Amino acid sequence: MSVSNLTEARIREMPLGSGIHRDAQVKGLMVVCHKTTKTYSCQGDVRRNGRHVRTVRVKIDRVDRIGLRDARNKAKSIMSQIQSGIDPTEGPAETGITLEKALDAHLEEKTHRPRTEEGYRYHLDHYLKHWRKKAIADISRQMVRDLYAELKRKHGETTAASVMRTLRAVVNTAMRIDETLTGNPVAALHVPSTKRRKVAPLDISDWWQKVMKLAPMRRDLHVAMLLTGARRSSILQVKRSEVDVEKAILTLTHMKTSDEALQLPMGRRLAQILGVRMDTDEPLGSEWLWPSASSKCGHVMEPREDNLPSPHEYRHHARTLYIASGVPYAESALLLGQKLPGASGGYVHASHLVEHLRVHTQALEDFIFSHAVPKIQAVRETDYVDPLGFKLALSAPE
Repeated sequence: MSVSNLTEARIREMPLGSGIHRDAQVKGLMVVCHKTTKTYSCQGDVRRNGRHVRTVRVKIDRVDRIGLRDARNKAKSIMSQIQSGIDPTEGPAETGITLEKALDAHLEEKTHRPRTEEGYRYHLDHYLKHWRKKAIADISRQMVRDLYAELKRKHGETTAASVMRTLRAVVNTAMRIDETLTGNPVAALHVPSTKRRKVAPLDISDWWQKVMKLAPMRRDLHVAMLLTGARRSSILQVKRSEVDVEKAILTLTHMKTSDEALQLPMGRRLAQILGVRMDTDEPLGSEWLWPSASSKCGHVMEPREDNLPSPHEYRHHARTLYIASGVPYAESALLLGQKLPGASGGYVHASHLVEHLRVHTQALEDFIFSHAVPKIQAVRETDYVDPLGFKLALSAPE
């Protein structure tokens, strides 16, 4: 190892493979002559509280890429750090965070709906169970590719893509916690987005005939799903105390996009239907609007019937029928519990517009019943009586 006043000419003359040549002007600066190239480096002792911690060497650059003056300036900056007790080669400490811990952190970052949290944990317990205790840093892109291919083969593309979206979100959270994680292995995949559901047009008259053949409570539930367009969890978890028949307001507390309950103004017929429904079910002593003795939770869990729309399909139909009823876009979106786009959308609160929105729910109801109920039909004792005196037959016409 030689020490000399380095110059550009002297550096060019240094033979390859000759080892280390220190600079006499800048402490720590050296030229390292390897077998095939020459590089500038800086070496110094890291001391903390008067104690020697370690000796570190930092590569600056190859001599054919950077001049001596720039190398000296960089060496001075590096030595300043070293003499302050900072190790420039020491990156952030790896946490070794596991997938299981990362999921816990992800769910703690913000409040999730119980069903959303349940879905995340289901993916971890059933499809990622062999990776639960594995450190995120040890999950490679190839491992993710292999897992995705296996899940597609065993469970189909939809399930595989859903699991990969969960994994991607959890790893993103881990990367915010552990700075040593520089990339998300799921980025190696093209995860297909959820396919948009195709919903056939609703023949309201035919739908009506089929619904009227159901048991009374199931019949009323299907009518309510179309008249409200509410999400499955929202409509099924309505409690009797959340139905104000007198004010014709239905409160939906289980909302997907907000923690704020939606006060949904009801049309005259829906308010009447739910009022009769609660009077009929009162002897059951259930707190739920749609009680079920066979369900563990006490209310109906599966509202699907053969040849009738699913709850989400009813939501599609309600959105379409709002337009057909002449309801403006913003009002129909608020009635479906959706957030309005743009910055101004955050300033609009549906709970302040209950009476303004009522005319639009009535418009939807009038449109549906005008296409569903024959203008002339027999009136029986089982008919509901509209508050305006109109006899509304909910049984199939004879």
